[in-house]
Amino acid sequence: MIPKAVLSEIAGIVGLEHLMTAQKNMADYATDATHLVFMPDAVAFPKNSQQVSQILQLATEKGFPVIPRGAGSGMSGGALPVQGGLVMAMSRFNRILAIDGDNLICKVEPGVITGHLQEAVEKIGLFYPPDPASLDISTIGGNVAECAGGLRAVKYGVTRDYVLGLTVALPTGQIIETGVETMKGVAGYDLTRLITGSEGTLAVITAVILRLIPKPLARKTMIAFFPDVPSAVKTVSNIIRNKIIPTILECVDRLCLECVRAEMHLSFPAQAGAMLLIEVDGDDVLVEREAEKVRDVCEHGRALKFEAATDKAEADRLWDARRNISPSLYKLRPHKISEDIVVPRSRMAELVGYLADLSQQYSLPIPAFGHAGDGNIHVNVMLDKNKTGELENAHAVVKALFRKVIQMGGTITGEHGIGITKAPYLEMEIPRAGLELMSRIKQAFDPGGILNPGKIFGVRNENES
Repeated sequence: MIPKAVLSEIAGIVGLEHLMTAQKNMADYATDATHLVFMPDAVAFPKNSQQVSQILQLATEKGFPVIPRGAGSGMSGGALPVQGGLVMAMSRFNRILAIDGDNLICKVEPGVITGHLQEAVEKIGLFYPPDPASLDISTIGGNVAECAGGLRAVKYGVTRDYVLGLTVALPTGQIIETGVETMKGVAGYDLTRLITGSEGTLAVITAVILRLIPKPLARKTMIAFFPDVPSAVKTVSNIIRNKIIPTILECVDRLCLECVRAEMHLSFPAQAGAMLLIEVDGDDVLVEREAEKVRDVCEHGRALKFEAATDKAEADRLWDARRNISPSLYKLRPHKISEDIVVPRSRMAELVGYLADLSQQYSLPIPAFGHAGDGNIHVNVMLDKNKTGELENAHAVVKALFRKVIQMGGTITGEHGIGITKAPYLEMEIPRAGLELMSRIKQAFDPGGILNPGKIFGVRNENES
């Protein structure tokens, strides 16, 4: 517990009205998208880098944990106060500080909602491509901390590909700026990339410099149904083999289709076992040419049905349905363990076959969907925790899945991060020597071990059982 005298010092930094200590008020800050619950001792809402610095300096001096938090949309428990302490909510850092159209950059605070930034830059003909499914609620700071991906990663990459520089407060209280405001810069170690994806364990981000690109003039969204997932996956490879890199290339299996059917308001062939959602962008001529090539590849790939959206409203409806797949899966079971594994694109069909075997072996539905263009598949183990043996079976599925993915040359997480939910499995992918090196880096940044403890390396996951 944080002593009352220390809480008074924190209140003196942020203002009493910006410090929360009543448990009934802190419930939202005790959980995230994992639905695990760890109650903090307090929640502070700083407004600038100096306040963040003062809190961190106090935490290092007094020895209490500080857990940075954005919107709480994380899927691996990265913002949970697993050892109590102070949740540092960054919601007051919500300003777009500058948009520079001449140099194609912007500077924002970490509490800016991702979708709001996209809307702001698109109004002046610019484009910020990273597109996580949670873009309407997730924040730029959280995206940077987790190195968020999203639907457009196959063509445009992930968050780290757009982060040029950061302003951060170190656990010792120092405020530093990393990176550059230019397209090139190789002075010293790349601290910007090191902090990006570090899950709030190395520093607290207080400002971000992002790279922008010109907004594509046109886009076209298409949908194709296939008899099975292998046919759809083979078509994915054939699209790229034809030198087309779609903006988005998503695959949805039959279980997911059945769950989201009502939301899609779209008839599809009764024998459909998989669906591809495809989008291309660019200038008008290029978009039409690539859309025709995609149609041709799909029809040669045993597509049962192919359609192109006729207008933006129809396209947006299809993508909204895609984003609603995850919550719709609760129709299958009341609980879910979601994993975001990645395998080489050429081996996705093998992975899907393995999932079918696991589903049969453990008597659990395992719907899968995701970013087929880059091999990032969201595997959902559906279960009822109140039924004897289902939770144990679900954990056995996850362990077997991770082992298979690593054997295939893949990774156990492409977007969600390690946090606490994947921490027990990290050594399956990263050798002990690598983990020890990472621990020494953590120690160099955070000698007191106060910043987001228990994440990545420290395993404390008893609430999941």
